Amino acid sequence: MTPSDSSTVTASSTPGLMLRGRSFVWGERTYLMGILNVTPDSFSDGGEFNTVEAALAQAERMVQAGADILDVGGQSTRPQAEEVPLDEELRRVIPVIQALRASGAAADLPISVDTTRAAVARAAIQAGADLVNDISGATFDAAMLSTVAELAVPIVLMHIRGTPKTMQQFTDYPDLIKELATCLTERADAALAAGVAPQHIILDPGIGFAKTYAQNLEILRQLPRLRRLGYPLLIGPSRKSFIGHVLNQPDPKQRIWGTAATCCAAVAGGGDILRVHDVAEMHDVCRVADALWR
Repeated sequence: MTPSDSSTVTASSTPGLMLRGRSFVWGERTYLMGILNVTPDSFSDGGEFNTVEAALAQAERMVQAGADILDVGGQSTRPQAEEVPLDEELRRVIPVIQALRASGAAADLPISVDTTRAAVARAAIQAGADLVNDISGATFDAAMLSTVAELAVPIVLMHIRGTPKTMQQFTDYPDLIKELATCLTERADAALAAGVAPQHIILDPGIGFAKTYAQNLEILRQLPRLRRLGYPLLIGPSRKSFIGHVLNQPDPKQRIWGTAATCCAAVAGGGDILRVHDVAEMHDVCRVADALWR
């Protein structure tokens, strides 16, 4: 594979999605996934939204700012993060999803559950979520792909090595982009074999997961090569440490404009969904970037 020579972003070869009556047409514009961490220890906003009331208020703000999807997660995936028990993850995410569905501006917005556990995915879909965002690429839980296939919902398959606790020990790649393409293709093929519909597969190269500062930048430069895999791409650079490295900025909340630059690169490279903390700011960034590159 070689990078695309065209400056125009083309659509994925997979059809778009309909979620909650909303049409997601890949290549038409960039969609924003607002991050709603209901955890005490996430790297940027841990503890800020880990009550139902705080999560609902943040969801309302993100909806008003232009979020297309809300991504609810109850397990921190920052480097060195410890795994929480299944019951605790369920306790964190299910009441929030139920509350989002019951009232407010988010009631009809697509909801993603950020989990690697099939049991959490099933409970979240039953509570009102619409898709699964699995940072393990459905490798941590052998039942994930069959569960998603049975539920007939989309899944985001991300590239990672190791676990969040160990991943930064595994950043040696002879050819980073080739390995990403190979591994993501293997995960997509596994999903198809398990009965997941082609239009329900979304790929994520895993920026910040088992990647060095330089490798994260390389992924953004080489997104057209991953675009050629034929599936929509989700890109998650928001507030991450490689941006802090460039800016010499240790505070993740002060990395908004650095995040904006990475979002521009993601749009130019063919990213379909951007997973972000700062929805209002990135909404404006994406609308202008879309005008340039879509």
